[in-house]
Amino acid sequence: MKWYKKDQHFLIDEQVLGRIIEYGGLNRSDTVLEIGAGYGNLTEKLAQKAGKVIAIEVDPELIVNQLENVELIIGDALKQDFPYFNKVISNLPYSISSPVTFKLLEYEFDMGILMYQLEFAERMVAAPGSKDYGRLSIAVQYRANVEILEVVPRLAFSTPPKVDSAIVRLVPRLPPYEVKDVDFFMRFITAAFSQRRKKLRNAILNNAAYLGIKDKTLEKLPHDIIDRRAETISPEDLAELSDLLLDETFKYH
Repeated sequence: MKWYKKDQHFLIDEQVLGRIIEYGGLNRSDTVLEIGAGYGNLTEKLAQKAGKVIAIEVDPELIVNQLENVELIIGDALKQDFPYFNKVISNLPYSISSPVTFKLLEYEFDMGILMYQLEFAERMVAAPGSKDYGRLSIAVQYRANVEILEVVPRLAFSTPPKVDSAIVRLVPRLPPYEVKDVDFFMRFITAAFSQRRKKLRNAILNNAAYLGIKDKTLEKLPHDIIDRRAETISPEDLAELSDLLLDETFKYH
């Protein structure tokens, strides 16, 4: 299981580490989850402020100093059930940024302070009409408020990554709009952005089998919207289209 090791860039800049702790606003009532603990540079600072730290690290060869209030779990974070935590603060292994973020958002917690590649973070916070807006933007923002707190240069890490990174604040919340079927909506936006240069109509038609729809269901969708590219359409309008498509699909089953 060395695939983590290839993309785990250890944060060594003391000032950046200190600001991460400040962003977390930690006190002794906090139980913090850390994913990708590595050599424990961040773990030790978390343990000084939080009541408990749950540190997950896949590579048993990496040494995390054993502290009284640190519970170390050796294993793959994507295959672990997370124990109770109310904050998650991590320099994430970049190759699992997407799946681990969505796994985290299945849990109830107060706040996350998370390190991502800058390009990934920019996609998370992107607004409609921007070049970075897409499936990731909508899926994350459906479940949480997200903001970039600062850009971190690559030289802040040992084994520097090839790109800059960003510290992101993630705060779970209730969705800002409703959809009739969340799973279908997530499939719909995946289909919608699968061919970014095409009109939404074509993207839906080309993914009809994936969505489980009939071609004629598109006749009931508003043409002024589906003749645009998905990147120009707001999440709320895409949600409305998803619901309409779902309703029409049920009529033909």
